[in-house]
Amino acid sequence: MKTPRTRTKSPAPQVPPSTASDQKSPIATQKSDVVLLAVTGMSPAVLTETVWALAHEHPPVIPDRVIVVTTAAGRAGLERDLFTPVPAFNNRTVWQALRDAVLPTPKTRNRRSEIRNPKSQIPRLTLEPIRVIVAPDSATGRTRELGDLRTPADNEAAADFLLEQVRAIVENPDTRLIASLAGGRKTMGALLYACLTLVGRETDRLTHVLVNEPFDTLRGFWFPGQPGGPIAKSEIRNPKSEISFDPTTAVVDLADVPFVPLRNLFQRELGRPAGRFGVLVEFCREQVRRAAGEGIHLTVEQSRCEIEVNGTRVKLAPREHLVLLFLVSRAKRGEPAIGAYAEAVDPLEEFREQLRASAPPNDFADWRGGEATRSKFEDDQDLRKAVSSIRDKLRSAGGNALLLAPCLPEKGRFSLAVPGPMIHLKP
Repeated sequence: MKTPRTRTKSPAPQVPPSTASDQKSPIATQKSDVVLLAVTGMSPAVLTETVWALAHEHPPVIPDRVIVVTTAAGRAGLERDLFTPVPAFNNRTVWQALRDAVLPTPKTRNRRSEIRNPKSQIPRLTLEPIRVIVAPDSATGRTRELGDLRTPADNEAAADFLLEQVRAIVENPDTRLIASLAGGRKTMGALLYACLTLVGRETDRLTHVLVNEPFDTLRGFWFPGQPGGPIAKSEIRNPKSEISFDPTTAVVDLADVPFVPLRNLFQRELGRPAGRFGVLVEFCREQVRRAAGEGIHLTVEQSRCEIEVNGTRVKLAPREHLVLLFLVSRAKRGEPAIGAYAEAVDPLEEFREQLRASAPPNDFADWRGGEATRSKFEDDQDLRKAVSSIRDKLRSAGGNALLLAPCLPEKGRFSLAVPGPMIHLKP
């Protein structure tokens, strides 16, 4: 009788930690989506140049999604230049030719990596519908597309529009933003920089693309090594004569632009995410004023037209000193800021009369009984001139005196942004 054979279990294979993590969930191996957000104008080549430059970094960076923000005129240029078949490109569009040039071919893809990471099978470098800046139209009660940015209202609308585009990307923890400020009007690039500063994260990037001559101005150049051979350009002195430039000799560099992410400041100070662009900018200004004011020790003479800012003495004209004393008196009493210059005229007039009455009798040398307190402030322009003159004298004095300049009144705020305890009034 045969003895039954027993099967011994083989020890479980040791799985490396990284492999075990991969087997738990494919999501664990997925990297964040890279989103390229670019502002463009009438020169859409900055978009193709930026994509090409990213693809030739070490390691290469291929955006998963591409979002373009532009005007109505800019959209027309994009459609004409990037998305119309070009005979020299074998009837492909410029965008198709760019994707063929920078995306890995099926032969170079890692099939094993695709199985472990399903995200790698999702098409990359996908351009989303062009986003045209819009502004509210009071006449129609609808928004309208902006053909250009020319007025302060246009710039304000563009700022809010760009802020919403950036916010929609950075609030998703599974995305990484690369913002390009190379295109469009300079205003658009400046606003995009401000938006990254206001709501961007430490992991996001802000870039600018640089191209060597003559390719930086050569019409028909899109990226180095583009198909179609040399690019012809007519000579300025002789339009009938042409010279050609080989696109393989073009040099495209990508420069990272540093920015300071303030999103954590808003969460800490406001207890909520950041709001509209203008509100955020004003909040930042207020924080700067508050920080500046808290570091100031201001001494104001009453019998003489002189002040001292952290040890730096500044002489003022009687009219200027009168306005500053009015601001100081309100700050010492903890009174709120007056909303506008025009609203400050009447309270200042009342203060002027009280100050004149306080002048020592029969002391004709005391400035408080002189011409400065005898002349009325007619309107807000008188106040603006006085405040502007004070600011100029602080700048001329330099040194610590400059610390007081941001605390002076400005548009929408007539007050002295210095805490009362930091101000000393001398008789």
